[in-house]
Formats: sequence, structure tokens, C-alpha cells
Amino acid sequence: MFSFNKTLIATSLITAISAMSFSANAVSVSDELDIGGAVRVNYGWQDYNDDGGTLEFELFRVDVNYKSESGLFASAQYRWYEYMDVVHHAYMGYQFDENQKVQVGVTQVPFGIMPYASHSFWFGATYYLGLEDDYGAGIHYQYEGNGWRYDAAYFANDEYGDGSRFDRYSFDVGTTEDSPYEEAGQLNLRIEKSFGEEFKSKIGASFQYANLDYKPEGFENAVEGEDTTSVTAGVHWQLDWQQWQLQTQYIHYDYDLENSNRITLAAFAAPFEIAAKADVVTLNVSRQFDVDWGPVSQLNCYNDYSHVMASGDGLDDSIQNVTGCMVTAGKFYTYLDWIAGKNMWFAGGEGIGIDNGNTDWHSRMNINVGFYF
Repeated sequence: MFSFNKTLIATSLITAISAMSFSANAVSVSDELDIGGAVRVNYGWQDYNDDGGTLEFELFRVDVNYKSESGLFASAQYRWYEYMDVVHHAYMGYQFDENQKVQVGVTQVPFGIMPYASHSFWFGATYYLGLEDDYGAGIHYQYEGNGWRYDAAYFANDEYGDGSRFDRYSFDVGTTEDSPYEEAGQLNLRIEKSFGEEFKSKIGASFQYANLDYKPEGFENAVEGEDTTSVTAGVHWQLDWQQWQLQTQYIHYDYDLENSNRITLAAFAAPFEIAAKADVVTLNVSRQFDVDWGPVSQLNCYNDYSHVMASGDGLDDSIQNVTGCMVTAGKFYTYLDWIAGKNMWFAGGEGIGIDNGNTDWHSRMNINVGFYF
């Protein structure tokens, strides 16, 4: 298994945040410092919840972005939810030239369709599997030019380096008594080719290899196991034509566990089980409309479909379909989503790809209104 100096990652992260703090007090005329954020409220209704719909505060966040003419840049985002506060990302970097840059800190994992393999506020199944809009502590190199993009990254661990912390934004391996594992080093490689003028296409492939440490300490009845690895690979295609967009993606992942066909992930203060091995298919379509409805200037309507195919004892497929629209009005963005899920976490299911006796379809409505500044 490969290894990495985790102290170096932590030191680099602290340096990134310190650099941004310093620049806020002393910014030269050639430097750019942007401070912004968002406030969001959310209404949700579930067919599996007898309490009815609820309207509540969802998020307050702060964004800080810095860059200089010398090529240095930094970015951070911190989020406060009703029940937790978390880092989204925090990194510093250097732009070598117009084609190449490197980032160090808590940065996005380069995998699959980027930046998102979905259009809705609810994302797709890949997000809940840690394969979309995922962030880790490491170093990420990117080259982009002549229609090609290459990404190579190494992540020493998740953003906190602690699998037992379930308060987090990214979906990572969670350390529990039934699944005492923790992320401990991950290599990512991604390649993508862009071509076409009227019909603009992006075709790419991704590969991910990760170490998992067996961490039974602190659990009286931890299941037997040992350090292991996981392998994930995927191919994707995104097509843009006029105001239409099509996203397709296929992913295969495999956590190499000897004693179980399940593993625990965690995020948003909750651990849950997923199939340790599965194939994932994504098929999304969206259409953008420019309108003049008072303050409303644009609609982006979509249908995002994702299917997790798992087979084996105690496993079953999971499906998520999100139909909705994003409404743009000045600095206000509103997502109107109808989520239908079969055996799907956050949509009435007990996990992803597992079968605990209830794998029925459920649905929920979600309306998220955000002011971005």
C-alpha cells in the first residue's frame, strides 16, 4: 500500500487558511480577494413521514477566494447547518501557466463528470456514494489545454482524518463497530477530451485506488477484519447542444472486504450502509430557458436518474430519480425538486444497495431557496 506524510497535508492546509487571513488585512492593488456566501431555507415533505412538511433554516456559508498576479491562489468555504458546522473545502495553490496548476489542502476529488454529475439540489446517487462533489485532504495537479484535461491527485485521508466523525459534507467511509474502517490514502487519475462546436462533447475516464485502515480500537465487539483497499473506475460523456445538456456515466466500485458485502459511509451527522461492490449508471437531461418574468431571468429544468446495481445476499438495487427546475432571480436561486427513490438513502431507504426488508419506492418534495452574495 502507498503512504503519505499526513503532517505535510495538515501543515499545508493551515498555511492556506493563514494566507487567506493575512491577505484580508493587506491586499495589494494587483491582488484579488473575494468574500461571499449564501443563506438558504428549505421546505421538505416526505410520503414516509407523518409529521407533514417542514420549513426550516438550512444553511449559512462563507466563501473566501484569493488570487494574485504571481500565480498564487487560495479558496475556502465553511458551512453552518442547523445541526452541524463543517468545512466544505480549504486549499491553496499555484498556477504555473495558463494550462497547469496545483492545489494543496481540502480540495475536490477529480472523478467522473465535473463539477457535478447532476443538476438538482438533491444531486445523484453518486454523491451519496462519495463519487460526486467529494473533498479530501491532499494534493491535486491539473493540466488543461488543446481540448484535453488531465487530473492526478493524492489524498492522505478524508477532510478531517477521522472516520468516526460523522458531521461532514463529503460522503466518506465511516468508522463503526460493524464496519471499523477509515480512509488512509487515495490515488485519483482522470482524463477528459472536449470537442465539437455546435454539439459540444466531453468524454472521459476516471480511476480511483484507495487504502482502508482497519480501526477496531474503542469497540468492544468490532467485526473481524484487516487493512484493505478499494478500486473504482468510470467513464462519462456530457453533451451540450444549444440549451440542452445530456450527462451519461457508468461507474464500477469494489471495496475488497473478506467478511462482509457491506461497508459504512457517513455524512450530515449520520452513518449508513452501502453495498461493498456495485455498478452505477447515471442518465441526466436538462433544458435551460431564458425568461422575462419580473425578477425571474432563467429556468433550468431537468430529470436526473441514477441506478445502483448490487447483487448478493442481503443486497438489492437502489434507484433515485429527481425531476425539477432551478429558478434564477437576481442573486436568488430556488430549486424545486420531486425526488423518487427505491431503496435509496435520504429517500425513505435504509442505505444504498442493501436489503433490510424494506426496498419499496418512496418520494419526497424539496424546495430550497437561497440568497448568494
